[in-house]
Amino acid sequence: MARAKERQRYGKNKGKAINTRWREAFLEALAQTSNVTKAAKLAGVESSQAYRERREKPTFYEKWQQALCEGYDHLELEVLRRLREGDFLTTDGNKYDFASALRVLAAHRDSVARTRAQRGNASVAEIRASIDRKVEEIRQRVVARERAEGKER
Repeated sequence: MARAKERQRYGKNKGKAINTRWREAFLEALAQTSNVTKAAKLAGVESSQAYRERREKPTFYEKWQQALCEGYDHLELEVLRRLREGDFLTTDGNKYDFASALRVLAAHRDSVARTRAQRGNASVAEIRASIDRKVEEIRQRVVARERAEGKER
């Protein structure tokens, strides 16, 4: 009887036991950080393994997209909270980078709009218009805050 050919392992985990329960930890960390490399590290896997899983498993891809949407929501809420409370410094005393936060929100609005539309059966155009309104509102608050800071000096 011929022996079944074993699947050859490649990469860093070659010959090592692989943590099969990393997906939940990865998705949770991805939702918190919106950073694949950090999420993979926290889950104890290589980012290449996460990307491969995303390519090969449609359900994991969907959960990945949902985690990124959640991360987008976290960032949006963080920016709004900081503006409302006047919290302009990070925990290490540096000035919070509102401009970068707005660039990230703007850069990912299309993918977030698609995911939200699929989840809620709304059109992509409706969701994108909603996101555009929110981003513009945040941008206007940042500009107003910067003008107010300029007048105080």
